[in-house]
Amino acid sequence: MPRKRKTENKGLPARWQLTHGAYYYRVPPGLEALWDGKTRFRLGSSLPDAYRAWAERMGAKDKATTIGQLLDRYALEVVPTKAPTTQAQNQVALKKLRLTFCAWPLTAIEPHHIYTYADARTKTVTGPDGKPQRVKARTAALRELEVLSHAFTKAVQWGYMKRHPFAREVRLEGEKPRDRYVEDWEIAECLSLASKRRKGSVRAAQAYIRIKQLTGLARGDLLRLRPAVDFKDDGIHVQRHKTAGSTGKRTIYLWNDDLRAAVKDAEAARPVNISPWLFCNREGVGYINEKTGRAGGWESLWRNFMDRVMTETKVTVPFNEHDIRAKVASDAESVEHARALLSHADSKTTERVYRRKAERVNPLKSKG
Repeated sequence: MPRKRKTENKGLPARWQLTHGAYYYRVPPGLEALWDGKTRFRLGSSLPDAYRAWAERMGAKDKATTIGQLLDRYALEVVPTKAPTTQAQNQVALKKLRLTFCAWPLTAIEPHHIYTYADARTKTVTGPDGKPQRVKARTAALRELEVLSHAFTKAVQWGYMKRHPFAREVRLEGEKPRDRYVEDWEIAECLSLASKRRKGSVRAAQAYIRIKQLTGLARGDLLRLRPAVDFKDDGIHVQRHKTAGSTGKRTIYLWNDDLRAAVKDAEAARPVNISPWLFCNREGVGYINEKTGRAGGWESLWRNFMDRVMTETKVTVPFNEHDIRAKVASDAESVEHARALLSHADSKTTERVYRRKAERVNPLKSKG
């Protein structure tokens, strides 16, 4: 009878152990030569590092018969192809999924199990307005189930099964799209915030707002702009980072006087005169960490800027960078124009998530 796994090891792949802050793999007897002659191989101090090390050592699995085996192959072959931030999120999701489904046969899962999984993570609490609200555990569960669904899509591709067991058969209620619309006067308040310095964080945040308000560029694309590479005679050339490995979507934002002025302000706000990046820190380095996909320095800059906005201006409800992107879509003259600005492949996403203004309609004329 196999030994019961310790609490800290539950949800990890088979033969993994978390010991003294690091992940180890217990090498099966006879395979030590494949793992530098060790019986316990140190994979890394974080889940992303551990999965990368494991993927380098392991080949494709034999045909999977359990969901746990399917998730193992998914972690090895699919997760590493995603963006760094998505990889980290998927690895956390896989650990949660293993806790429930690891030993299940592939053919055992049915649509009602998906509903049960989501409901088990949902708790109802009373909100500040006295109305019942769902806690965010359900949102996390929905993200995990997205990973599980994709894993089963790969299972069909890999020949483990003939059909997906719950695709198009489950309709889970997702989180309500954010509806915060940033008014013009709120943008004006942000841009009026005084700064004692001609360069620095306040000026950079204000220039960033101007460019985002004109283009709708996502944060990752905006912070990756390099004037010498991306600025051409006709406009700003952008290949969406999110879809660079799939659709390769490209957009050219044509120059006008407002966009040129906003870019000039951004260049003037840089803390150093020479840098390949339009937005950079004091060392002239861009804010995006390409290994992790995070932009910690910029997040701190933006958080401090918004703290000042909330205390020194008339703005009373905070907003995030994504809300400015939604403002662009909401203010565009049509859904198609909004879709093009945000470079969405499908206008349904633009309409459902980003168009936040109330629809204006003329009433019918009376027949009486």
